[in-house]
Amino acid sequence: MSHINTDELKTYLDQKYNEYNVPSFIENDPVSIPHQFDKKEDIEIAGFLAATIAWGNRKSIINNANKLMKWMGYFPHEFILNASEKELIIFNQFVHRTMNGIDTVYFLKALKNIYVNHAGLETVFTKGYQREESLFSSIEYFRKVFLELPHEHRTEKHVANVTKKSSGKRLCMYLRWMVRNDKRGVDFGLWKDIPTSSLMLPLDVHTGNVSRKLGLLKRKQNDWLAVEEVTESLRKLNSNDPVKYDFSLFGIGVNKEL
Repeated sequence: MSHINTDELKTYLDQKYNEYNVPSFIENDPVSIPHQFDKKEDIEIAGFLAATIAWGNRKSIINNANKLMKWMGYFPHEFILNASEKELIIFNQFVHRTMNGIDTVYFLKALKNIYVNHAGLETVFTKGYQREESLFSSIEYFRKVFLELPHEHRTEKHVANVTKKSSGKRLCMYLRWMVRNDKRGVDFGLWKDIPTSSLMLPLDVHTGNVSRKLGLLKRKQNDWLAVEEVTESLRKLNSNDPVKYDFSLFGIGVNKEL
């Protein structure tokens, strides 16, 4: 953080956090999808599917995620547990960027497998976390369980592979939603056994560019090593809740404030 004094930087980012981590943020963000639900499992599943397709234009992300919810009759948990092959047919039409119907149907079956045979998404991510007490091991283990059913190779690219240095942006964001208890009506704080202090920054073009401008990140690529570097910088500003600054960095980037 060569060019900005740490105290000044913390003050600036805290101010931006207060500006952006507000319920009105939800409207244009994929987090609006799980906010349609009250049941824990519905929130988890809706959140996971919305996070999975959270790349590209935010409007099309939200439209496509809403389409998935509609096709599941707005009961995602009940649907994945009980859907017949016939009820899954419509999902073959689903397309979002490079994600197609084959991938989508696999995702629904893999979620069913997780709830029926692995006690749910929270249990899988938590078990993975507890192996090495890191988000890296949480995501790595989740991927292994998620892909354990027979599937087409193409589907694998839709589940971040952090062992191959993927930034895991969408899964880091999903874990932020599930773990952070921000009491501000944006993140849910449903999962209690992964500490907020262990969350990692969802690194994308916006948060990456802003982090570099602020001296929080030197690495040029947006990969897992960059995620570790920038999150370490944010821990120096807030060791208990480093990823709260995701709101600040994203907001500054989207609104071109730097």
